[in-house]
Amino acid sequence: MRTTGSPDRTAELQSAGEVDRAGSLRAVGEVSGRHSRRRGRALTRRCRHRSPRQQAHKRRGLRRLLSWRKVLAALITVCALVTGTFAVLYVAIDIPRANDLAKAQSNVYLFSDGSRLARTGEINRETVPVDRVPKNVRLAFVAAENKDFYTDSGVSFSGTARGILNTVTGRGTQGGSTITQQYVKNYYLSQEQTVTRKVKELIISLKVDQRNSKSDILAGYLNSSYYGRQAYGIQAAARAYYHREVEQLTVGQGAYLAALLQAPSQYDWAIAGPEGKRLVTQRWNYVLDNMVGQGWLDKTARGRMKFPVPVGPSPTAGLSGQTGYLVEAARRELMASGVSEQELAGGGWRITLTVDPRKQKALEKTVAAAGGTPGGPVLDKNIQAGAVSMDPRNGHVVALYGGRDYMRQYISNATRADYQVGPLFEPVVVAASMEAKADERSPADDDAVMDTANALGMDLKPRDVASPQALSLGLMGASPLEIAGVYAGFRHDGKKVTPSIVKSAQRDGEVTPLRNPVGGSAISSLAAETVTDVLSRVSSRRDAVPSMWTEDGRQDVTQKSGRSDDGKAEWFVGSTEELLTTIGLFGENATTHKQIPLPNAGEGYPARMWMTYTQTALGGGEAYFPGAVPEPTFD
Repeated sequence: MRTTGSPDRTAELQSAGEVDRAGSLRAVGEVSGRHSRRRGRALTRRCRHRSPRQQAHKRRGLRRLLSWRKVLAALITVCALVTGTFAVLYVAIDIPRANDLAKAQSNVYLFSDGSRLARTGEINRETVPVDRVPKNVRLAFVAAENKDFYTDSGVSFSGTARGILNTVTGRGTQGGSTITQQYVKNYYLSQEQTVTRKVKELIISLKVDQRNSKSDILAGYLNSSYYGRQAYGIQAAARAYYHREVEQLTVGQGAYLAALLQAPSQYDWAIAGPEGKRLVTQRWNYVLDNMVGQGWLDKTARGRMKFPVPVGPSPTAGLSGQTGYLVEAARRELMASGVSEQELAGGGWRITLTVDPRKQKALEKTVAAAGGTPGGPVLDKNIQAGAVSMDPRNGHVVALYGGRDYMRQYISNATRADYQVGPLFEPVVVAASMEAKADERSPADDDAVMDTANALGMDLKPRDVASPQALSLGLMGASPLEIAGVYAGFRHDGKKVTPSIVKSAQRDGEVTPLRNPVGGSAISSLAAETVTDVLSRVSSRRDAVPSMWTEDGRQDVTQKSGRSDDGKAEWFVGSTEELLTTIGLFGENATTHKQIPLPNAGEGYPARMWMTYTQTALGGGEAYFPGAVPEPTFD
């Protein structure tokens, strides 16, 4: 039986229950609070005991996240800018009219006194439709320059970026352009190496590829390219190098013309040295091998092919005698300074040489008279002469003799490097030994002798020297021009002297910067002084000529001579304070053009030639020269 209480009792009971519940809640809260405080204290203790590395790692993680966000934002910004800039340039730059190559002018070459040496620059050019070019010949050019030509978009972004980077950093030019880009450069733009030109080339190439067929682009490329010998276009090249029409070219001949584009002057077989011939043969093989790899040439047919040696160049008016050798030497120096063959062929240049017309005439007369001096060998058809005369103080070439006539022999005996240098290399070995002793490396090894030779201006590579004995005996090729530079270095306190024949070059009023012939230190002053002192010594023979007399008085002479180990070359280098001259006689069969030994009679004749020339060039009287110049010894 449930008992019902009064309202007051009920309220009292409810109040008590609420108090109990509140007490319970407070108790639970206190317990929960104690647990929370314990967890907080434990967490604090754990944080206190965390290692600095763990804390640093956490901070690095945050910074890394922020850094990547910044990098990503920067990349997006750069991409947007590049894309936007490219879009603007693409709209702004249109395909221009053809460049002014058709208006090419002549080049004028002057002696150091301003008198005219030669005028050159007539261009041989003929445009032909692409269907006149045999298909295999067309494919040879594609295999040489741009195997993906038929499938690409007309440009190589990586090659262009590399070219721009090289231009900005001053590292010169580098291949990588497509056929389309080369065509655009040849036909629409200039040969200058600037970022602006390269960007224009890229955009115009994209548009040309979109608007023209691959066949039209290839035709433009073949007809606008420069092949050397003043020949523009494949038709002119076919006639210049093989005396035939373009339709008659074989695939081997086409491969040579394709290889030639990389370096027309260096790869022209008629004037190329041993290195140039090796490189162009290697390039020719590369082209044909690429054709086989692409399935464009039968492998068996490729194996039967022999290198198609081109014919010699046709005579060019105004370059007979020594003129052609002087002009060619100037052209090569300008190209070494960064002027392209295409720019030179375009004409409009005024080029002043360092050559003194009076000294040049004296050198030519000396060599011409070499066959008639009593007691000396007759310089018959089987003996070639080459000479370079320079001022050792500034490296300027004042006279040069390249051969009997440039119109009959295009290879210059002054710059050819295919005859052994022989005893003339001995001072280089001495200098290397002194350098090695100074560095506490005695005796000098082969890598040290070669380094010294190259530092002084030679161009030696390991493959040029068969053995240590070959190096010490000078059984490697060198040109009279190289030797002149090396001995000028001995005279010039050990500095590197690079013989220079170009005094100035300008086009459209703009002067082209040229390299400084005198560079930094190649060997120590002590080594140079020691070598010069030894080269100045003479024996006590009564016929010795320790000095010579000129209108300026007595001049001490340094000298070195000798015959190469194989007997095919005889050399002499002689110098005064203001004039250093290298003379070489080379045995060469007039019919086969193979090297042959020189006759033994009349050894020491280059020394006689030097004495006669130097006495005349320096304005003195007749040379007193009763006997051979005595040879210095290096003890």
